[in-house]
Parts: sequence; structure tokens; C-alpha cells
Amino acid sequence: MTIATFMTPFVVYGLHASQSIGEYAAKFGKRPLIVTDANLNKIGLLDGIKKCLTEAGLNFVLYDGVVTEPTVEYVEAGLTLFKENRCDLLVSVGGGSCIDTAKAISILATNRGKLPDFEGMNKIQNPGTPHIAIPTTAGSGSEVSASDIITDASRNVKMLIISPHVAAKVALVDPLLTVQMPQAVTASTGLDALTHAIEAYISVKAHPITDAICLHAIQLILENLLQAWSDGKNIEARTNMMIGALEAAMGFCNSSVALVHGMARPLGAHFHIPHGIGNAALLATVMEFTLLGNPRKYAKIAEAMGENTEGLSLMDSAYLAVKSVKRLADALKIPSLRGLGISEEKFNTVVEQMAKDALVGGSSQFNPRKPTLEEIIELYHKAY
Repeated sequence: MTIATFMTPFVVYGLHASQSIGEYAAKFGKRPLIVTDANLNKIGLLDGIKKCLTEAGLNFVLYDGVVTEPTVEYVEAGLTLFKENRCDLLVSVGGGSCIDTAKAISILATNRGKLPDFEGMNKIQNPGTPHIAIPTTAGSGSEVSASDIITDASRNVKMLIISPHVAAKVALVDPLLTVQMPQAVTASTGLDALTHAIEAYISVKAHPITDAICLHAIQLILENLLQAWSDGKNIEARTNMMIGALEAAMGFCNSSVALVHGMARPLGAHFHIPHGIGNAALLATVMEFTLLGNPRKYAKIAEAMGENTEGLSLMDSAYLAVKSVKRLADALKIPSLRGLGISEEKFNTVVEQMAKDALVGGSSQFNPRKPTLEEIIELYHKAY
């Protein structure tokens, strides 16, 4: 095998893990900027975190302006607050949008230039301001990833920034913070995590360590997502989903995502669909296309999903993985792209450009079955 690497930030996980924020924050600074969204603050999800920071003698500043997918405007507003208050540490509390916003603020606080200057691979010269990430969803994996996705509305582009300097220093993963997550968010973020695990497993950059954790992540997610969705207060299901999402994220951070993500980014840029929902709406369609590129791994995915493959051919076993995902998406009431309210007229106008963006976006190259432009256009139409 070729040489492989496995990297991850320092992770603290388990019930009440977020209550250790004071201890870890004090190691990095004295004046943290909390990056979150107003709704989480309003429902009291940050109360314990604020209390722990105050008890640790840290005078925090709050930025709760992240209300949708992360944008350049949110980053600039947060950076202004960070500088005006002479902050020296970032604490993000929320889903991937809040965490990615904090990542971008961290980069700009220590590097000259604007965010588009850092788009792509390894273009960041200096380490970012220390950042502690506290996820409140079981899906994005942003708390352990070395990538950052920020929408530049002026160009209709979701910028992908990849660098070790992007990653948080510490991730505090507390399943209790997901208990109040709405049902629709539980569904979309759960399928986002499943997408991470599947794509990292079938990626051409996968290796034995990522294979092992991704298969376990797939198993945990399939065994627990419906329970967490139907009963948000099921702590066991919430805990297992948090672990599954964490494992899936560690997998894609050290392997790669693939075609689903490549197609989801331009979809989100043009139609402002949340990343997790875009992945969820595309997953089964793209899996069915990709299966021929590595049916053996798809058969393993089916087994991890609890499907009975005994006595079946390799291809029949592999197709069970696609069928399992379709059943799960139906049970979770995941709509088609049309069902998400996307105008057919606008969709037809931009579909070719989206396909071009997906083809050159980076992650599509790691798909085990390489698509043509025409095939990606067809996949978009099928998902629509």
C-alpha cells in the first residue's frame, strides 16, 4: 500500500463534555469570541458554556449572527467584533455553519488577505487563532475537519478551503447538546454524516484505518438515526449518532469525500440549500451511479447497514446498500430536489454550470467511478 496519514484534533466526547470548556479555553486565551446563532442562544443551549467560561475567569464576547449557511458577510462581521474587542480565542457552538464561520475568522485573524485568496489546497501561511469547536448537531463533522466551506454570494460559489491551519485545536463533543435539535435537522444532518462515512469509505484515497472507522460509523448511524429522529430525547441514540458522525468525519478528513459532495456544493451555492439537505437529496442517486466503480465495497456497506447478503451475488449485495439508503431517506421524509422548492426553470438554466463546477470542484476526482459532464447533468436531473 502507499503511505497514508491519519490526523485529528484533540477530541473530548461524552455526556457533559461541553462543560469542560473553561478548562480548555483557559489554556489558549483570556478573551474568547463565541460564534453561534441567535436561536441556540435564545433557547438557553449556551447557558452552561457561558457559565463555565465565566467561572474560569474568561471574559467572553458573543457573536450570534450566523443564521444560515456560512457566508463571507458572517465571517467579516465576526472578524470585526473579534478585532474590536481584542479577542484571542474562538469558541464555536452550533452546527457546521457556526463552526465553519469561526474557522474562517480564525484564518483571517492571523493571515493577510481575503477569504478567496485561501480557496483551494494549502494556501494559508500562518496557523489560525486557537479555536475550540462545540457541535450541536450530529452531522457536519466540521469540529474535526481541516476544511472550511464558505459561500461567496457575489460569485455564487461555495469556497472550499483546505489546510491543517483551518482545523480546531479542540473539539468538545457532547450528545446532550443535540437533544433539542429539530426533527428535520436530525434527519438532514444524520444523512450528511452517513454520506461522509460512505464517501470516505469508497474514496480512492481510503486506507485501512479510514475503512475501519467508516464501516463502524455506517453501522452506528443505520442503527440509531431513526430512533434519534423519532424520539429526540433518546440519549442512547443521540450518543451513538454523535459518535457515528464523529467517526465519519475522521474518516473523510483522512480519506476524502467524493461525487455527492462535489455535486452538493454548487447546488447549495445556486439555490442556498443547506449542505446536509443537499447531500441527503443526492446520496442514493449518486450511490447507484458510483456502485459499479467498487461493488465489493458497496457489498460491505450493505452488510454494515444490517442487510442480509448471504447467498447473493456481489452485484446484488452491492445494490442492497442503495436500497437501504433509499428506504432510510423515505422514512426520514427527505424530499427530492423538486420537493425542496427548486424552480424547474432556474434548475434547467444552471444545471450545466453546476455540473461543470462539480467536475472541477475537487472531491469528484476521488470517486471510484469517474463521471463525465453529461453524466453529472443526468444525475442532477434524476435527483430533481
